[in-house]
Amino acid sequence: MLFDTHLHLIDRKRLSYPWLAGVPALDRDWTLADYADQAARLGITGALHMEVDVAEADIDAETAWVAAQMVPPGSLLRGAISAARPEAPGFAAWLDRLDRQTVRGLRRVLHVVDDSISQLPLFRENVARLGVAGLPFDICMLQRQLPLALDLVDACPGTTFVLDHCGVPALTEGDFSGWAARITDLARRPHVNAKISGITAYGTAYWSVDSLRPYVEHVIGAFGWNRVVWGSDSPVCTLHASLGRWVDATRALTAGASDDERMAFGSGNARRIWGISTG
Repeated sequence: MLFDTHLHLIDRKRLSYPWLAGVPALDRDWTLADYADQAARLGITGALHMEVDVAEADIDAETAWVAAQMVPPGSLLRGAISAARPEAPGFAAWLDRLDRQTVRGLRRVLHVVDDSISQLPLFRENVARLGVAGLPFDICMLQRQLPLALDLVDACPGTTFVLDHCGVPALTEGDFSGWAARITDLARRPHVNAKISGITAYGTAYWSVDSLRPYVEHVIGAFGWNRVVWGSDSPVCTLHASLGRWVDATRALTAGASDDERMAFGSGNARRIWGISTG
């Protein structure tokens, strides 16, 4: 069984997604009902909604929308990793107002802003606040930005981090060794975890289990089975795959794991990191 730590849902009638105009293949509504139908067939037992980089004015509305979808009996949603702006002067007050029944973690997409954002003293001060609040922070950076990720996690040793999409390796550039060295450095920090997700979308449509294997196995080898989680990155995964194909690839890539290792990766680590009942 798998718990999905990275599910995007899209409702263009309720929320604004400026970036969707540049990705026509994703520019439609992606509903929980459609996802749940596939999840039931694929052995996915629950999910965290991952913020979808809505317009800044819609951040709180997105969280409220997720909260409403958690209410119906049998809902797969167990919470939200909500969007945040740690660089904003009002972040501390905003953090105090969060709906903690819904919000399990926070994320700021950092490859769409200037690299200096994550280096700002206020940004780091506010990410450090998350450790006190018990909220993990997802790191969404490209391979070239991994040195910045290292600086950020070192500046906030009391905060739990989750590195999205295996650190977004530059699959088409062939710099495996450079990426691998950065991943190994990050894995030396015990407050950092890694998410096996998203990597099919960052390469080409001609990926295979064998082409992904070195990346997935290096992440798991560096972090260990107790600090890795799984995410679908649906619907972004559909750019070069499908949800079902990614689940099949995941199972092939982890076929040699023990039952305990698969349980930790599939759901146990998510339960610990985000403090949730994974179903």
